[in-house]
Amino acid sequence: MRKSPQPGTGKTISLYIFGIFFLLSAIVVILKGTGILGWIPNYLIWALVLVSIGAGILAGIKNVSDRR
Repeated sequence: MRKSPQPGTGKTISLYIFGIFFLLSAIVVILKGTGILGWIPNYLIWALVLVSIGAGILAGIKNVSDRR
């Protein structure tokens, strides 16, 4: 059986960044919805979501460029 190659350091770091921002934005949205973090402005939540999406796009681009 052939062993699959381990992902590179850059890919791993970018996926961790995407995961952390995605999880953080989900937690903030849930806590704001329950009223615990009602003082956080909506633009901060949008910024977290957009950074999460951007990190995911960059991770995908890096993944595609590594395959070539």
